[in-house]
Amino acid sequence: MELPKGVHRVVSRGREYFYYQPGRNTPSAEKPIALGSDPHKPEFWVKLREAQGLLTGGRIETFADVCDAYEISPQFTKLAKGTKEQYLRGLGIAKKAWGKLPADGLGPANVLELMDGLASIPGTANTVLGVLRAISTWGVARRKFAASITAGVKPYDKTGGHKPWTDAQLEAAEEHLTGMVRRAFFLARYTGQRGSDVVRLGPTFLDEGGFRLSQQKTGVEIWCPIDDVLAAEMATWPVSPGAYLRNDKGRAMTRKVLDRHFAEQRDAIPDLAGCTLHGLRGTRVVELRRAGLTSTQIQDQVGMSLAMIERYCRFADKKANGKASVVHLKERRRNA
Repeated sequence: MELPKGVHRVVSRGREYFYYQPGRNTPSAEKPIALGSDPHKPEFWVKLREAQGLLTGGRIETFADVCDAYEISPQFTKLAKGTKEQYLRGLGIAKKAWGKLPADGLGPANVLELMDGLASIPGTANTVLGVLRAISTWGVARRKFAASITAGVKPYDKTGGHKPWTDAQLEAAEEHLTGMVRRAFFLARYTGQRGSDVVRLGPTFLDEGGFRLSQQKTGVEIWCPIDDVLAAEMATWPVSPGAYLRNDKGRAMTRKVLDRHFAEQRDAIPDLAGCTLHGLRGTRVVELRRAGLTSTQIQDQVGMSLAMIERYCRFADKKANGKASVVHLKERRRNA
């Protein structure tokens, strides 16, 4: 980690020691003050504050303290349940690394070091960075941090991701998926909802030929019409109260269990290699665009941001425009 100004490290007999000595190696150098051997311990920072003349008997606020304050703030409590859970996971990773460190001693160098340690799981690293940006913005305004702790730190480039399914993959799924996984496929395929909402769907969400729900992650309320194909598939399901997706004990299936069962069936179907249930969200968006719906109309049904809708549809639009241009050129040649 980057040492505070005036602090230097000495190695003696294979052990590290840290000292505070302003003006070191200059004629005005002060007498060095021992700080201990571990800058990750709160005692190190107490001694440093004493040496700097900054400690007035008050308790040093650690990163864990700042997290505790943030987690009861309106900025956190107003978040949707799924977002809170994601934030808490990210903060947990950061607290494990810095929990006992003084908050005002943290900076971008610490965040970069943490990101480097998560390089093998870039998705998680980017999630943690996003959470740290949120708490940094909140904390700087309340003098919890000396300055932004994420300034200049960039996320890892996204590769792969949840790709929309191809027509061939959709056909293979309809032919081979069975049981609750087949139900989940149809619900996700024709509603475009996240897995966390698909597992919640049941008769109580029905509303005049569609599903009305508040999305778990964002809290956004949407009304999603039930496509004729989905309606025909649902007509084959036994009528019963509760969620459409059930586990082996007849209880509502969790997202985690659904993902596991889906992976088991997908891995046995070569045509579905690389497919994810979340990819069906993009599939539905592209399908609705091809049907002529505007981005706003798609947003009302799927509950996705306009930016993400445009991102999913960009290639589909280009492909459609390319096909149209080919037809146009053929017609011009025939009429020439």
